[in-house]
Amino acid sequence: MLGSLFNSPILFIISIIALVAAITVHEFAHAWVADRLGDPTARLLGRLTLNPLAHLDLFGSIMLILVHFGWGKPVPFDPYNLKNPRRDGALISLAGATSNLILAGICAIILRFLPLSIGNNILVVLFQSVIIVNVSLAIFNLIPIHPLDGFKVVEGLLPEDMARQWHSLESLGYIMLLILVFPIFGSSPVLGFISPIIDGIIHFLIP
Repeated sequence: MLGSLFNSPILFIISIIALVAAITVHEFAHAWVADRLGDPTARLLGRLTLNPLAHLDLFGSIMLILVHFGWGKPVPFDPYNLKNPRRDGALISLAGATSNLILAGICAIILRFLPLSIGNNILVVLFQSVIIVNVSLAIFNLIPIHPLDGFKVVEGLLPEDMARQWHSLESLGYIMLLILVFPIFGSSPVLGFISPIIDGIIHFLIP
């Protein structure tokens, strides 16, 4: 895969642009919603911006270039600044995936009105790449395993007693992620479940 990307510099650059845009929008959305809900932590740390440099993680960026899979710096928030920590924490977590789906939807609308011509081929590929990356990132992050956003979303939806039990699973998150999402042997049951969802949304958005 890496070789084919380097053989096509334009496709490689488009892929990187799509990934950086998705991560930036995702992390900015976390910061924006946290700020709106009363927690200035992300704003004070300079995360309330669409500047990619504020959100890209060094190691995540290197992995982005090498294996086409990366991540940004998590946006911190202080639950003590929130009126309803569990509910608001869930909203902050959900904001990332929501922003990615909104961006994918906007690109899909643009694609439908973009005149087909040779000069627009690069734009078509760019918008398609942005749609694919944003949908994939949104659905992947909704997996309810810590440190993915879906874990906090589920915690915010559960009754208080069940939420405390659910929160106790946080320490096992990375182990569960490796076993269920990135298994060393065999196929991933989680990816097998979310892949049809991702494909269905992408096929709906891309004309």
